[in-house]
Amino acid sequence: MIQVENLTKKFGNVAAVDGVSFNVENREIVGFLGPNGAGKTTTMRVLTSYLAPTSGRAAVAGFDVVRNSLEARKRIGYLPESVPFYPEMRVREYLSFRAKLKAVPRKQRKQRLDEVMERCRVKDVEHKIIGHLSKGYRQRLGLAEAIIHNPPILILDEPTIGLDPAQIRQTRELIKELGQDKTVILSTHILPEVEMLCNRVIIIHQGKIAIMDTLNNLVKDQKIKLEITGNINDITETLKQLPGIKNISFTQQDLWYVVTIELSNNEDIRDIVYQKIVQNQWGIREFKTERTTLEEMFIRITTRE
Repeated sequence: MIQVENLTKKFGNVAAVDGVSFNVENREIVGFLGPNGAGKTTTMRVLTSYLAPTSGRAAVAGFDVVRNSLEARKRIGYLPESVPFYPEMRVREYLSFRAKLKAVPRKQRKQRLDEVMERCRVKDVEHKIIGHLSKGYRQRLGLAEAIIHNPPILILDEPTIGLDPAQIRQTRELIKELGQDKTVILSTHILPEVEMLCNRVIIIHQGKIAIMDTLNNLVKDQKIKLEITGNINDITETLKQLPGIKNISFTQQDLWYVVTIELSNNEDIRDIVYQKIVQNQWGIREFKTERTTLEEMFIRITTRE
């Protein structure tokens, strides 16, 4: 549904996006991540034909975003980070206006307005002036406007910013529901949100793709954490001999040590570790496993320089 090939966008001599390539398939929810200034929003603006690329190519639903920009835009629902509104208009009036611009058939317009207002939970403020709405309501109104014409592709830039915890949960559920029959690119700084919603993750850093993989592959690394007492040299040397151990580190807390065992694969070696603890009569008061989080992976990738 979305094809990006060697996309570059320069502002003067500065390359905000530098040779980026990726594909997003039908009915896939992809997290598009990166630190501030990495090139996320610029890439999204190119995909939505707000900006023309300096070089390279991008296509949406088979339509080039430069040569066939009108056809591409018809198939996109875009929620920018800061949604521009006409603050003097009322909610229903605004959505009706946007539905006309997006060529929603007149006979379907009322039903479509009621449906998207209900789904985005702005029905209760349909007659209120937009300028009087809270940030949360404006954000949900922006999402309603993005889906008013029922596009096959959604590009969402920080869709839950400004929402309270209950609204965040409702919006996540809506995005997950929309992803059942739409292609979604989601940019957010709330990384647990990506873990809950996305099938695949693209991390962009300094204008280039730093990593692109499924979420399962990115966070598959496992760790075993022990809170243990004994001779720490004996403990680390003994555990290093076990299969599948990539690294062992520890910190001291009085007579106890917090030992972190990083595993090189997904093999479960907890039984073997426990047997060693019993055989050597080390004291233990905590034994747990952890997975590498997306946040840890993100920080590792974007700060490793």
